[in-house]
Amino acid sequence: KHALLLATMAVADMPLNVSMVMPGSLRQSSSDGAVDPFVEVGYPSTGFLIMCSALVMIMTPAVGLLYSGLSRSAHSLSIVMICSLAYAVVSIQWITWGFSLAFSETANNGFIGNLDFIGLDSVHWQALPHTAASVPAIVYALYQLQFATVTVALIFGSVIERVRIPPLIVFMFVWTTIVYDPIAYWTWGARGWLRNLACIHEAIDPAQQPCRVGSLDFAGGGPVHISSGAAGLAFCIFIGQRMGAHKDEFRPHNVMSIFLGTALLWMGWFGFNPGSAGNATARAGYAGVVTTVAASAGALTWTLAEFFHHGNMSGIAFCSGVIGGLVGITPASGYVNAWSAIIIGSVTTLGCVYGVRLKERFRFDDSTDAFGVHGVGGIIGCILTGLFARNDIAALDGTVIEGGALFDGKLHLLWYNIIAASVTFVYAFIGTWVILFIINRIPGLHFRLAEDQELSGSDLVNMGELAYPSHGNSHPTTASKRTRIDYFHDGEAVEASRPDRQELDQIGVINTQYYSDPGTF
Repeated sequence: KHALLLATMAVADMPLNVSMVMPGSLRQSSSDGAVDPFVEVGYPSTGFLIMCSALVMIMTPAVGLLYSGLSRSAHSLSIVMICSLAYAVVSIQWITWGFSLAFSETANNGFIGNLDFIGLDSVHWQALPHTAASVPAIVYALYQLQFATVTVALIFGSVIERVRIPPLIVFMFVWTTIVYDPIAYWTWGARGWLRNLACIHEAIDPAQQPCRVGSLDFAGGGPVHISSGAAGLAFCIFIGQRMGAHKDEFRPHNVMSIFLGTALLWMGWFGFNPGSAGNATARAGYAGVVTTVAASAGALTWTLAEFFHHGNMSGIAFCSGVIGGLVGITPASGYVNAWSAIIIGSVTTLGCVYGVRLKERFRFDDSTDAFGVHGVGGIIGCILTGLFARNDIAALDGTVIEGGALFDGKLHLLWYNIIAASVTFVYAFIGTWVILFIINRIPGLHFRLAEDQELSGSDLVNMGELAYPSHGNSHPTTASKRTRIDYFHDGEAVEASRPDRQELDQIGVINTQYYSDPGTF
């Protein structure tokens, strides 16, 4: 019936009225009282955003694979489990009230949304006119869910090898509610105060329309990267260093896993940045171009920096550079052209090269550089967005913005983005610390593994499973030819050559670490 009506109207050149083809129970007004604005015939943007949701979903397990490769083998499985749990826990939180707190359009406080969309009961085919007017709200909720999950997963790279899993489940739910949802609302919400810095009073007045003139963050430099980096920094300082940190060399146990995780993240970013346009337009395509250009520039920058410093064409440096470039371009991807993306990718990555050294300077143990790459890279990317944003790129889908300092000649946007990056970092750091402090004091929810448990390996302690069970030990070799073994007995490190396994068991080995040619473990 609906198809026949549409065909008849097309032949007769009649105007389309959405309410004529929608069931009566779905004929609702949008959140500002207007008639539903979603009239895109054929739904190309809807299909596009669902596809982008699938791409971004891949990023959460990809983070697990990346962090797993960067960890030692006896801890490599638990971080994959933690990232998988992040997806499950945040999905429930998002449906319960997360989407409503981050994206409801009728709240009038500028800080956080209301509970209009609690349980997604009223989220159907109608669009969010001030947030994503080209797609049904339920599709946008699905898409933004993926952002929330990957943000939470990014945090835990800073504390691998020494954290218990059960309290993390509570932390994930609470952190998403207290930290992520407000920051997402500030940045992207219809009346968020960072999005409306030029007209905060009008934005929080329900009788007026928000001006939407404030900081620019296209795909999550603040809500995703700065917040997860700040949270990771707070977490690793709160929980303390791994045993042997800044004394022993903690080498990644599986570079192939690092490459695989990076490749999946790079692919997922084609949903992350282009999908943030909210529609299938030329602007989304341009966001895809600058995304891969910045990643390439970052990869070359870190690889060459490693080569000139150490003489090696390091695969880990290449992968780190890819991530650095992707982080830097995230807030800028819908606002800058291709040559600007090369600069942003390179400059952000150089900042990350030095950012990862801060842990040595200030003696904190950010295990996989969650802060050094995502926190530092997110801040640099936000600032560079204020410099390089262009009117003509934003206008590819009809969006009107004030250009950045380099093109418009005004400093407003640069200052707005500096304010946004600073406030996001401080709020995420303090909010995370408070959450950790409270949860850690609840009986049974302490975060830190005991010393002997850490030595035994977090995989075996947390899960009762091993990533490499065929080797029959907590730190299995990656090659059949073992050259030496280090183990702990009564707190003392002992070195032996090809020891008998039964003999080790008899003297009470706490931990074994197999080294294999060419020296990785």
